[in-house]
Amino acid sequence: MSDPAKTPSQGKNQGEGDREAARRYNEDQREFVKSGKVGAAAEQAKGQDASEAEAAEKAGKSKAKEFDPEEARDYSKPGKG
Repeated sequence: MSDPAKTPSQGKNQGEGDREAARRYNEDQREFVKSGKVGAAAEQAKGQDASEAEAAEKAGKSKAKEFDPEEARDYSKPGKG
């Protein structure tokens, strides 16, 4: 990374969440929206093969600690320790 503002600070433990990384991510997302490239990215995603999209979603979920908060959950079942 050439931008020192986007370089993670060394040895600075922020506990549960990294506020600096979240701030950088949010700034990058705002820049992307302002760039005008959202429509082109959406059009490109439209042409994606459904099985390819499903495989990508499955791969992403396999690395997730928990399911998406908007998914229905059954809290009556015991979870992992």
